[in-house]
Amino acid sequence: MSLKVVVLACVAVVALCDKAPVYAPLPPVYVPSYDTPKPAYHAPEPAYHAPEPAYHAPEPAYHAPKHYEPEYPDVPPKYNYNYGVADGYSGANFGHSESRDGYKTEGSYTVDLPDGRKQIVKYVDNGDGLVAEVTYEGEAQYPEYKPEYKPTYKPEYKPEYKPAYKPAPPAYVPPPPTYA
Repeated sequence: MSLKVVVLACVAVVALCDKAPVYAPLPPVYVPSYDTPKPAYHAPEPAYHAPEPAYHAPEPAYHAPKHYEPEYPDVPPKYNYNYGVADGYSGANFGHSESRDGYKTEGSYTVDLPDGRKQIVKYVDNGDGLVAEVTYEGEAQYPEYKPEYKPTYKPEYKPEYKPAYKPAPPAYVPPPPTYA
C-alpha cells in the first residue's frame, strides 16, 4: 500500500514540474538624453625625477661549461675476471669466470643446485650472438621428508571442571494463603 502512495506522489511531482518556469518581465532600461561631461581635471606632471643609477652591474662570475662529448677509447676492450663462493654454513657454492678480448667473450659459471647436482654453463660470444652449453654433474636426489621435531609438552588429562559453588536458597517466601 505504501509503495502505491510513493509511486502516486512521484507521478504528481513529475506532472507539476513539467511546466516551464514563468519569470517577471525585465525592468525598462533608461538611457540619458544628454552628453556625458568630460572631466575638467588634468593630472599634473611629476615634480620628482628618479636619478640614473651610479653603478654598473658586474659581469657574472659563473661561465657555463662547454659541451662535453664523451671520449671512447679506440682500442677494443680486454679483461679477465673470476669469483667464487663456498659457504659451508649456508651451503652456497657457486662461481663465475669470464674473459674478453675485443668482440670475443667466453666464460663459465657453476652452481650447486638444491637437488644435489652441479650446473655448469659455458658460453661464447664472437660478436654475432651468445652460444651457451649447459651441463649437469651428478644425479638428482629427492630424499623422503621425515620431520624430526618432537614436542616436549605432553598435555595431562584433567577431569571436567565442576564448580564448588552452590546457589543460596531463595530469600523470598510467599505468605500462607488466608481463607475467609
